[in-house]
Amino acid sequence: MADPRKDGEQGAALLTVLLLVAVMAVVAASALERLALATRMTGNGGAVDQARAFADAGMEIARLKIGDLVAANPGKTTLAGGWMGAPRDIPVPGGMVTARVSDGGNCFNLNSVVAGESEANLKVRPVGVSQFQALLQALGVDARQAQVAAASLTDWIDSDSVPQPGGAEDETYAQAERPYRTANRFMVDASELRAVHGVTPAIYDLARPWVCALPMADLSPINVNTLLPDQAPLLVMLLQGQMSVAQARQVLAQRPEQGYGSVKQFWDVQMQVGINPLEEAAQQVKVTTGFFGVDVAVNVGGTQMVERGLIDARQSPATLVRRNWGGGA
Repeated sequence: MADPRKDGEQGAALLTVLLLVAVMAVVAASALERLALATRMTGNGGAVDQARAFADAGMEIARLKIGDLVAANPGKTTLAGGWMGAPRDIPVPGGMVTARVSDGGNCFNLNSVVAGESEANLKVRPVGVSQFQALLQALGVDARQAQVAAASLTDWIDSDSVPQPGGAEDETYAQAERPYRTANRFMVDASELRAVHGVTPAIYDLARPWVCALPMADLSPINVNTLLPDQAPLLVMLLQGQMSVAQARQVLAQRPEQGYGSVKQFWDVQMQVGINPLEEAAQQVKVTTGFFGVDVAVNVGGTQMVERGLIDARQSPATLVRRNWGGGA
């Protein structure tokens, strides 16, 4: 006759073995899943690294081409050759790199609302403030809102803690739901404008295509030989009330085919119709381009990435002074 106790012990042992097998199966499945994930991540990391290498190569090619463009005619930069905004495709193993070059100075330099070389001593530059306000108004922003945004931008960058009329210093930002402080330094990227008091999402969306953050406090170096008719608000910004957007568009559309040979030639033409620029604006206009913007898009094996760079071509060789990644997938 079978011993019931022995049968119970055998059943318990079998149950233990089954539980161990089940646990081992779960552990093995988890390990395999982690291994597969690690393999995919390693593959993705390699693809991203490769895409970045191709983007860097595309940026370097653009830098060299920009150097050639400036060297070919150092006294004048025009749209000749169709370089502005035209896509340049560069085949690479497994995909394509596309580079686009633009005039990086035809914008409002957000850092020009102050003057000073040292970030410890940045002071208000009234003409820069008034130009930003004039640009916003040319884009359709209410005069009062434009004044608040311009004053607050100045307070965001300048070194002191005294608010401009209508502006905002630390005490204003301290009352936000998530308190923060003014930067008291140059902006590095135009996207920082979103943090400035008075710059609503609607105002930011309007202003973003027209503003930049050059690595200096100089007034925007506007090249009237490369400024497009669609960029007429920038010319209105310089003249502050002396010309409408429609008139500025017409001025740019009537530009000589070979461009202006000098800044004096440009202003002589404008003075014939009664335009008298402020001294700062007169000196601000250029017929050469010193900064170039470069967008490099990479599409390799399903991985997509965008690199944006700023090239300083004021001296030879042209130098990449800023870059950022627009994203990858």
